[in-house]
Amino acid sequence: MLETLRLEGRVAVVTGAGRGLGRAMAKALSQAGAAVVCAARTQAQIDQTVSEITGAGGEAFAQTCDVTQSAQVDTLVARCVDAYGRIDIMVANAGGGGVQVSAEFWEYPDDAFEAVLATNLKSNFYSSRAAAKHMVSQGDGGSIINVASGTAMRGNRSFAYPTAKGGVLSLSKSAATMLAPHDIRVNTIVPGYVLQAPPPDAQALSLAEQRGSRIPVRRLGEWWELGPLCVYLASDASSYVTGQSFIIDGGGLAGGLGPIGFVPVHELGD
Repeated sequence: MLETLRLEGRVAVVTGAGRGLGRAMAKALSQAGAAVVCAARTQAQIDQTVSEITGAGGEAFAQTCDVTQSAQVDTLVARCVDAYGRIDIMVANAGGGGVQVSAEFWEYPDDAFEAVLATNLKSNFYSSRAAAKHMVSQGDGGSIINVASGTAMRGNRSFAYPTAKGGVLSLSKSAATMLAPHDIRVNTIVPGYVLQAPPPDAQALSLAEQRGSRIPVRRLGEWWELGPLCVYLASDASSYVTGQSFIIDGGGLAGGLGPIGFVPVHELGD
């Protein structure tokens, strides 16, 4: 059974691999045997990820990429294929909330909405499309793993972000149905509150413990905990799994963790 989780001979691209969850997933794929192309906008960050992978005996290289630009994503995948001759795994992890705009819904500006969609939804489409083209030509399948957010299933006042992440869930399902005849699986990881790194000081630790107390398991997730799930979805262990969303949130959604940023207002009688 454990052999089905091995990734020797396979090649992965991970976007947003310069820190946090992306770095953890890139390292986990390497530990399972895959060669990994680490992509992000910041060269120093992906160089650090590559250094950690190669220092542990793995194989990796860094490629800068702005995932909001489809041509750069195409170049990223082409560089992977040039270097290794193939691509087997695409982890579309890059994303972010963007510049926070304090505005009522009816006043929310077009450019802010478009920027969040570009970073968190269009980027996943560009990554999936670029990877799928090569996977189809290879003829032996592959795995595409998109990363969404628990906010996709509940919403909050930063509405553009959960809107985009909700689109990622639908994108994955639709892509899964279109690519299934080519033995390409498409699934989504849906993280809840997960620490991107160890708390740097006592104040940050206290805040993390406070936030974690609202979750059924009574703690926040840690970045490395996404690695095993990523390996499972990339490997033959999940060969009959496609079009699915995997929530990893310590039971937050199941336990009724509600939307943030809203305050109920009640008229009180005498």
